[in-house]
Amino acid sequence: MSRNVTPFCPLLEYLSRLPQNTSVRHVDYFSVTLHGLVSLLGLAENTLILFLLSCRMRQTVVTTWVTHLALSDLLAAASLPFFTYFLAAGHSWQLGTTFCKLHSSVFFLNMFASGFLLSAISLDRCLQVVKPVWAQNRRTVPAARRVCLGLWALALANTVPYYLFRDAIPRRDGRVMCYYNVLQYSSGGPEERDAACGRRQWALAVSKFLLSFVLPLGVIASCYAVVSARVRRRVRRRPGRFFRLLVAVVAAFVLCWLPYHVFSLVEAGGHYRPALFALSWKALPLATSLAFINSVINPFLYVFTCPDVLRKLRHSLRGVLESVLVEDSEFGGGARRLRLRRASQAASVSTSTSTSSGATRHSGLCPSWLGLRTPKETGRGDDGAERET
Repeated sequence: MSRNVTPFCPLLEYLSRLPQNTSVRHVDYFSVTLHGLVSLLGLAENTLILFLLSCRMRQTVVTTWVTHLALSDLLAAASLPFFTYFLAAGHSWQLGTTFCKLHSSVFFLNMFASGFLLSAISLDRCLQVVKPVWAQNRRTVPAARRVCLGLWALALANTVPYYLFRDAIPRRDGRVMCYYNVLQYSSGGPEERDAACGRRQWALAVSKFLLSFVLPLGVIASCYAVVSARVRRRVRRRPGRFFRLLVAVVAAFVLCWLPYHVFSLVEAGGHYRPALFALSWKALPLATSLAFINSVINPFLYVFTCPDVLRKLRHSLRGVLESVLVEDSEFGGGARRLRLRRASQAASVSTSTSTSSGATRHSGLCPSWLGLRTPKETGRGDDGAERET
């Protein structure tokens, strides 16, 4: 079909002609298995993290930020099984146009929400250092929740163009791809359509690169520079656990999303240099998978940065296991059930006692991670920085 009469952009023409490579099916099997395991792990760990943050920990401004970040990761993890099904079906989308739009929108919603939330967390830490009095009076959980809702609305608004231009497009070999069809809602002759392809592909690639990656990193770097300049004169200063968590999460965000944005720009440049199509076609699926993995990495960072989260996670899993054993033993006799019930009650009393004493000592759950230790414990000065005492 001639390029001058086709309703598709050159990129879609190229992708629609690609045959299915049946000589590397073992690679596809490995990819499907890996994505399936990653999706299950992401769903399980993000659900557990949300449960702990929402139900087992005292609600603070920091837990509010991390809760919404975990919710964003859970959405991405929930969409990963459908991507796995796409791979298992021979790289063919079998779930229809509407779900193609929704599935892709969740991916981009997570992309924007993660960047915006990391920016908000960095600004919050900066305000604590630069304006400690203002932060003490205005920094509340309801205010943080309102900010999060606003950021979700902003992320959703930025996702709309990707929902509109996503489409289920048939290939020459009978498979279906879920991809951009930027000539939707466009009219005109071949020259107008060709110009629209270039403009819209570049607009989508550049806007998501700037708004979800460059802008958040710029805000994060600026906040870090301001905080460093403010506390540079302080000696023997050590960063808190939450600061180390923030650095780790930002580093994971950069490492997981940078390849995706780079090859998205390469793909958009293929409209003007068709030789780039082959490079983007080979690299972009791998970069997309790496971006999905970001939603699986973050919960590990929360757990290993905060010992209190690890303790609560262990106790929660133990409680579930005990309840299952008790219910299962009902079929095997009353004596064993009674012993298990007494052991469970004794463990509960011990846990309550240790939690109460811990609360008396630290005035909160996981205070060192959330930055809530008392000035006496942290040696916090009027600039909000932590120092060794």
